[in-house]
Amino acid sequence: MTDTSVRPDRPVLPRYDRPSAAAFLGYAFGVALLVWCLAGAGFSVDKVLSAPPRFADFAARAFPPNFDPAVLSRLGWKMVETMQIAIAGAVIGVILSLPVALLAARGLIAGNWVNQIVRVGLSFIRAVPDIAWALVFVVAVGLGPFAGMLAIVVDTIGFCGRFFADDMEGVDKGPAESLTATGARKLDVVACATIPAAMPAFVSTALYALEKAVRSSTILGLVGAGGIGIELKVGFDLFDYPTAMTVILMIAVVVIAIEQLSGWARVKIIGEQR
Repeated sequence: MTDTSVRPDRPVLPRYDRPSAAAFLGYAFGVALLVWCLAGAGFSVDKVLSAPPRFADFAARAFPPNFDPAVLSRLGWKMVETMQIAIAGAVIGVILSLPVALLAARGLIAGNWVNQIVRVGLSFIRAVPDIAWALVFVVAVGLGPFAGMLAIVVDTIGFCGRFFADDMEGVDKGPAESLTATGARKLDVVACATIPAAMPAFVSTALYALEKAVRSSTILGLVGAGGIGIELKVGFDLFDYPTAMTVILMIAVVVIAIEQLSGWARVKIIGEQR
């Protein structure tokens, strides 16, 4: 009778190697770093255990959401304002990102020192959260949706500028080299070879930027930069949890709808371009 407990035709999974002393010290350092971060974050088992009853109390006070027609009308207009902020800011930001990306992309139209300066600038923009940009523009132009739109513009430039530059650097260099060999200028090569080749990636990045702008614009109102975020803040400040829950549900529905629409457009547009 053949022993089938071991199948020679199946590879035997290798045993884990015993970690070296250096690897063990690395693991120990990682665990110690995690414990240190948890302590700095105020992690508490007591708070974790007490959170579910508090959340249950919030849910009981927030449901059912406030579906009063007057409230829905007011919140609906605020959501429209939020979408206006997001779309206007994202479109302007994407348009302005292209010339910035041309300066950031290596080997296209600018020298290495210009590339480095622009890339550092884009890194700085991305390092600052969008809500911090909103605070800056609230100080600069005052309260209201215009400050929120400017924050979205700057945030989109930082997001798209870097990815557009990377997309242009990653395209096939063959067509560009062929045009360069015929004596074409750098701008002509970029316009006729590099940008068309990178266009599908541009579209995908731009749609992701729109999704990001919609999510960001919903909270800019917390600092007075317009949109529905101010209604969320007022709801919690006044302990009007049903209205706050209505705002949360509206934000969720709109963001999910935009993500679905963006995904469909990404497949449709990029598929046609290819």
